[in-house]
Amino acid sequence: MDIAPLQHVHIAVVVPAYEAERTIAQVVASIPRIVRTVIVVADGCRDGTVGIVGDVSRTDPRVVLEVHEQNRGVGAATRTGYVRALALGADVVVKMDADGQMDPDYLPQLVLPIVLGQADYAKGNRFLRPRSLRQMPRLRMIGNVALSFMSKVSSGYWNVLDPTNGYTAISREALSLMDLVGVDERYFFESSMLVQLGLIRAVVADVPLPSRYGDEESHLSLAHSVVSFSAKHTRYFVWRMVYRYLLTDFSPVSLLLLTSIPLTLFGTVFGMRSWLRSVLYAVPATAGTVMLAAFTTAGGLLCLLQAMIYDIMSVPQRPISPPRLRLVPVRSDAGADSG
Repeated sequence: MDIAPLQHVHIAVVVPAYEAERTIAQVVASIPRIVRTVIVVADGCRDGTVGIVGDVSRTDPRVVLEVHEQNRGVGAATRTGYVRALALGADVVVKMDADGQMDPDYLPQLVLPIVLGQADYAKGNRFLRPRSLRQMPRLRMIGNVALSFMSKVSSGYWNVLDPTNGYTAISREALSLMDLVGVDERYFFESSMLVQLGLIRAVVADVPLPSRYGDEESHLSLAHSVVSFSAKHTRYFVWRMVYRYLLTDFSPVSLLLLTSIPLTLFGTVFGMRSWLRSVLYAVPATAGTVMLAAFTTAGGLLCLLQAMIYDIMSVPQRPISPPRLRLVPVRSDAGADSG
């Protein structure tokens, strides 16, 4: 693709770095020249990361160094970079990890939906490229599938896959509207970003991007992330339902939720109580008791299913960010006319 028009857009790249002395110089050097600002956030690094970035900044004026004296997590480091990028006037802010797994050659494709005004937030998706997907470790792929489903439920972005992919881009408008304080400071950062974006009704685009897997060691335990992320996804889901459908809006989903929850709870509790009573006292439940438990439970689940369908249909479609460039089609007969 022609990247010349992108040079008129202020693109900033935020690189959260922790113990990255082996890869940080190569990552910064590989960032394309259309990027005007590179913000490296050294998050409590005890190795030589800070010194290496300092040396790089002397030869590359794009590089800006932010230092956290204590390790606060990838989310906190990215948030620091976001704030600095906004202060420097960036139009689009890309987040790229310091381990070298994210191919900088695909950065123009990542920012294109935003600069064209088609999306407010773009993220890489490894599942849209089957060939590159084969390079992903199988256990990591299974974990990502499970996390993708949980993220759909908690964020409301049912059209988005691969939520833990950290190769992302966001517009200045969306970043300014977001509650950055509410973003998770640790490895749940990417998923919590989707939840916060959903609250401002931002449009999210999936961009097919491959990842490169080398001999680097991940700081994230897959088993621990699935367990801990499940609790966080549940909490964010409840908060999204209350905020979206009860506090800021009242829609058919609100009525369905208010109907389904009491019906399901009553049917389940009443049915279990009646069943236990029948077992303990050897007294068969009456047909009316069985029907009451069954119908209330089924009615509640049906209302919940209908609410989920409405929720899937309400994925944001209209971006809040304006286009920053327009693609002008080239006439195929231009050469013939000139002759």
